[in-house]
Amino acid sequence: MRLFMRRRGQDEADGRDAARTLAELARRVLDLDAEATVSISEIACGDPACGGAETVVLVMRPGRRTEAAKVKCPMARVTEDDLRAALRPLAEA
Repeated sequence: MRLFMRRRGQDEADGRDAARTLAELARRVLDLDAEATVSISEIACGDPACGGAETVVLVMRPGRRTEAAKVKCPMARVTEDDLRAALRPLAEA
């Protein structure tokens, strides 16, 4: 059973571009300094109720625990509003 596989080539390039764009937006939304790191990844959810792939945002700031936010759709379909909503709890902390 194949849970999550991508075709090489254009899909990988599109994924990198989407991740880069979302990371830049997350940095702006959270007003992060240069020492903070943002990681965007797409994972396959093994639970049929979850609906497939979801996007995970990890925010690593010096002196703080790593924080995570999820958007329940594939990376390529995440909108700015989706990302802002997912990051809201991190921005308020």
